[in-house]
Amino acid sequence: MTTVIPQSELTKRAIDWICEKHVDMNSPAARSKAIEEAAMRFNLGPLEVEFLERFFKCEAANG
Repeated sequence: MTTVIPQSELTKRAIDWICEKHVDMNSPAARSKAIEEAAMRFNLGPLEVEFLERFFKCEAANG
């Protein structure tokens, strides 16, 4: 039987996964690559990818 996971849970898992990779968020290229990889790994849609881009851009600015 297949388990359906809510999209919000997949987004949280993607954030956790990116954070565990210790990506340099101050590097736009590294940040984009990590987000792209997470999007494929967690089957995220365009809105979730846009959210991750905004989230990690803010994190880099504040961090």
